Amino acid sequence: MRSARARFRPIAVMLLVATTTAGAVTAAEPAWPLAFADDFTAGAQRWEPTDPAAWRIGSDGGRTTWGLTKRQSDYRPRVRSPHNVALARDLELTDTMVTVRVRSTLDTGRHRDCCVFFNWRDAEHFYYVHLGAEPDSASGQIMIVDGAPRRPLTKNTKPVPWDDRWHTVRLVRDAGTGSITVYFDDLETPLMEAVDRTFTSGRVGIGSFDDMNDFADVRISGRPASAAQPAR
Repeated sequence: MRSARARFRPIAVMLLVATTTAGAVTAAEPAWPLAFADDFTAGAQRWEPTDPAAWRIGSDGGRTTWGLTKRQSDYRPRVRSPHNVALARDLELTDTMVTVRVRSTLDTGRHRDCCVFFNWRDAEHFYYVHLGAEPDSASGQIMIVDGAPRRPLTKNTKPVPWDDRWHTVRLVRDAGTGSITVYFDDLETPLMEAVDRTFTSGRVGIGSFDDMNDFADVRISGRPASAAQPAR
C-alpha cells in the first residue's frame, strides 16, 4: 500500500500548477503597482489639459466619459506635436502602463487617431503613441518630441481599425530596458514596439493630435520617479 504522502503528491503538484497559472502576469500586463485610476464620475479635476475648454464630461450607456469637443484646441505647441493633451496631475513615473477605453467620435479618415503620452518632461520633450487609422511616417507610430518636430521611432504598417465603438488601448513603457509596447484591443499581441532611452521618467496623459475622442476607465500602473530627469 502506498503511503499517504505518495497518494497525495499528484494532488499537490496539480494545485501548484493551478496556482502558478492563475497568478501569472502576461507580458502585456507587468506587475507594477496601480498609481492612478479615474472613471470621471467625480469630474476631471485630476487632469491638466492644455486647453480646458476643449474637453467636456459626458456619458454613454451608463458610462461616464471625458472627451474632446473640437479638433483644433487653442493650444499651439512650439514644435510640431499634438494639439490636444491632458496630463494626469501629480503623477510622474518611470515604468508606465496605461490602459484606457477610447471611442473615436469623429471620422476624419486616414489620420483618425487618439494619443497616449508618457515620460513627458515638458512641452518639447516627451514620447507619445499616435494611433492613426492608416499608418505612415506621421500617423500610426510611436513618436518622440525632443526639442524638435515629432518624429517616428517605429515603421508600423498595421492599420488601427477605428469605428464608432469603444476600444481598449494599452501602452507599456519599461524605462530600464527602453522598451515601448502598444496594444489595441488585443492585449496579447502588440500593435507596435520600439526601444528608446532618451527619456526615462515623466508625466502621463491622453488626448489626440487633432481629432476627437471620448475616454473612460483610465488605469495607470508603474513606478514613481525617484528624481526628476532634466529635459535635454
